[in-house]
Amino acid sequence: MIDERSTGVSDLPPGVIFRNEDRPSLAAGLTDHRLVESELRRALTQCQALLLEKDELIHRQELLKAESDHRLLNDLQMTISLLSLQSRSSTNPEAASQLALAANRVSMIARIHHRLNSYGGAKTIAFRKFLEDLGRDFSAMSSSDGVPGKISVEGSELNLPAPIAIPLGFIASELITNAAKYGGGRIVIRLEPDLAHRYALSVSNDGPALPEGFDPGANKGLGMRIVQSFTSQIGGELRISRGADGQGARFTVLFSEPTGASVS
Repeated sequence: MIDERSTGVSDLPPGVIFRNEDRPSLAAGLTDHRLVESELRRALTQCQALLLEKDELIHRQELLKAESDHRLLNDLQMTISLLSLQSRSSTNPEAASQLALAANRVSMIARIHHRLNSYGGAKTIAFRKFLEDLGRDFSAMSSSDGVPGKISVEGSELNLPAPIAIPLGFIASELITNAAKYGGGRIVIRLEPDLAHRYALSVSNDGPALPEGFDPGANKGLGMRIVQSFTSQIGGELRISRGADGQGARFTVLFSEPTGASVS
């Protein structure tokens, strides 16, 4: 006769000879798996909600920026109209000339702002193409004022980060304005690599040569102060020399190779 106490099988169901000792651990493993899956699903839901919230915030920022840019352009156009009106109604020729010059400068600022906005927040800007567009804008504006515009762009295409391209755009605008005001003939904008891993943006004209010992730091003109300010902002260096054959003037801004720049 078999002693059930010695066999240890008295508590097994009928027909079961051996006990599966791993069954409790298997059940616990399945429970842990379900808990992990539940946590992952909850985390995924939170991530999706955060992404939707981020997209909504970005969309709001884009709308606010577009509205701000629109208002700024409207304000600039209003300023241009008021300056032009004051210029035409002024009986003082000198005051009329200065008001017209101010209107043209604000107009160029508006054109540059509009041109930069057309890039849609791009991190880099094909700067030679930007200069070509700027030259066409200036030529069109000069022609409408009865001054023939002859502006050409030479040199390499250079993809510049926006924080460098924007100040350079305003520098180029001021140098073109000065060349048209004080110089004569053709205006040449050149963008090219320079020695010691630097780049050079120059604007030259065929007008009268600069006087000997010309000091841009002593110049009180607004345009030259703007050029010097933006040149300092990008860590550049302003050099002034005579143009080809000792005639005209050449203003050159040297700036270091920025991170992310490429020449094509």
